Amino acid sequence: MTTQQASVSMQLDPNNCYKVLITDLIGMQLNSAGEADCSEVEQHIVKRGGLFHRGAYHADQQLAAQQVHFFYQPQLSREPELLAQTDQGQYDACIAAATFIPSAAKFRFGGVRIGAGTGNMGSDSWGGGSAIGGIAPLMNTPSYNSRATAQAAFKALLTVMPDLAVQDMHQRVVAGDFDTGKNLAQYPCSKLEGKRLAIIGYGNIGREMAKLGAAFGMQVAIYARAKHQVWIESEGFEYAASIIDAATGADVISPHIGLGAFDKLRMQFSNAGIINAAVFAAMHKSGVLINYDRGEVVDIQALDQALSSGQISYAAIDADIFKDPLSGELSGPMVNYRNIYPKHVGKMELLPHAAADTEHISRVEGAKQAVDQIFAVIQDRQVINLVGDLPTGFIDAGAKTVPGVGKITTHNFTELTPNQIKRLQQSSQTIAHFWQQMHQTNEPQSAEQVEKLLLASNQYCSMMQRLGLLGPFEK
Repeated sequence: MTTQQASVSMQLDPNNCYKVLITDLIGMQLNSAGEADCSEVEQHIVKRGGLFHRGAYHADQQLAAQQVHFFYQPQLSREPELLAQTDQGQYDACIAAATFIPSAAKFRFGGVRIGAGTGNMGSDSWGGGSAIGGIAPLMNTPSYNSRATAQAAFKALLTVMPDLAVQDMHQRVVAGDFDTGKNLAQYPCSKLEGKRLAIIGYGNIGREMAKLGAAFGMQVAIYARAKHQVWIESEGFEYAASIIDAATGADVISPHIGLGAFDKLRMQFSNAGIINAAVFAAMHKSGVLINYDRGEVVDIQALDQALSSGQISYAAIDADIFKDPLSGELSGPMVNYRNIYPKHVGKMELLPHAAADTEHISRVEGAKQAVDQIFAVIQDRQVINLVGDLPTGFIDAGAKTVPGVGKITTHNFTELTPNQIKRLQQSSQTIAHFWQQMHQTNEPQSAEQVEKLLLASNQYCSMMQRLGLLGPFEK
């Protein structure tokens, strides 16, 4: 045992072992055997002093005490097979990505969702996906897959906008049947610049999507709670007080709001169906829906009607779908989209909730952080990236995110080096001096002074962005 392993073990109860269930893939690249490679996360677990097991825990299995044991079972997906292993508290904690954790699954030290939204984390141990009133903490790993998801969602938009008939033109070029001077007028298209993009939600993914839209010159409107207005506007986006306000005149709508709390009386999530007929009607004719959030947030009947009428010209959907290995029965929110697809072939693109889950580095780094969070909560009762309520007996240890994605905290500034601080100070002094002189004289400055201002401004903004210091602040 290494020195690090010994120091870790000393913090654990010497009379107990700790069991953690991992229900999803923790590596997306294939190894030489053609299997998803989990070795990077396995090595991380071992380095932290844990033990990695492939397969399920069995009651008669002898486990080393004073250790954290991780049981890797990415094949689990259906509620019966999950409950067969978790309904008696057989595991102390769990790590999941897309798999839905049933309400009757029991984990005394909580769970971590690899990713941001926690709608699939349904265990009553932490109070369901909204994590209200549970006895164990619910955590997530926000920001690791935010950029991958936003980029995939924007790629879906670029499939149809700008609406240049690329494949048709390609085939004509290959066939030698195209004259640039004569035939281009047969293929008019419109650019993204100036189009209105409605973002529903100001979380990590929504904000990344908004930044991509702005980079393409789109007019970005964001619906979020009122407390976010000052930060949304500070980043140059339009704040919308309601979903309808954001959707009004929009060419594209992209929800990134999550499922919300689960309503046990209505037996559905609070955000189910919020992208509805009224939202579609507020958009420009032939609008585009990009739903890389949760399948349930869209009213399927309203989408069906909007596609039929032409109010929506294209819908790209990325939602969970599961298949029973015995019966072949499909389940998950994608089923409803599949049901209407035959009527709208060519106007819909359906993906199996792949955007956030197929990028190898994002999944590995998110899984590593989830492992670290499990160690922190078991060893020290410290909860990193708490979702919802903090249960009795646990300590809120704050947030941990990828630099540049998500909210900025004072911790980001404590990590700056003296040289970085000096360079930011010099640039800001040059900027402040220029505007002070301009304010006092109310006259245009010399070309040399303007050049210094622009150079210092570019350097300051670039450095702030590179250091992950641009964005909303969280106390």
